[in-house]
Amino acid sequence: MEIVNRPAPPTGLRRRLWRLPILLYRLRLGRLLGGRVMLLTHTGRVSGLPRRAVIEVVQHDEQGYVAASGFGVRVDWYRNVMAAPEVVLQVGGKTLRATAAPISADDGAELMARYAPRHPVAARRLCQIMGFAVDGSEADYREVGRRIPFVRFTPA
Repeated sequence: MEIVNRPAPPTGLRRRLWRLPILLYRLRLGRLLGGRVMLLTHTGRVSGLPRRAVIEVVQHDEQGYVAASGFGVRVDWYRNVMAAPEVVLQVGGKTLRATAAPISADDGAELMARYAPRHPVAARRLCQIMGFAVDGSEADYREVGRRIPFVRFTPA
């Protein structure tokens, strides 16, 4: 694994494009995105106002949902949920309250190593967007998983 370029979170037009799926949720069409994408409604750490972000579900199990902050700890949604962990999730047609908690780097490595074989194209693309060059090996994906923050959303 090689760090090629750690990009800043998207701004301007790129940010608007990343946020387009929010419109689908507002139109009550979130189920079209399936179970791999969720709408996260959280509280702004400075403003105290509701904020929304659409993020990919990396894992879903009996303990809840797990997502990765692909642009690191600098993105607003990650900083907001670390400051105020009570959130609302919309996944497909379901809405639920949850509590956010960070996942350790070792657990993140394990999550990424399991995610990559299940979704190889998405894993490579995700790594590319985040600025990592991977050779497709489990070791590379584990190293990426150690370097990006993961969050578990546990239903209330």
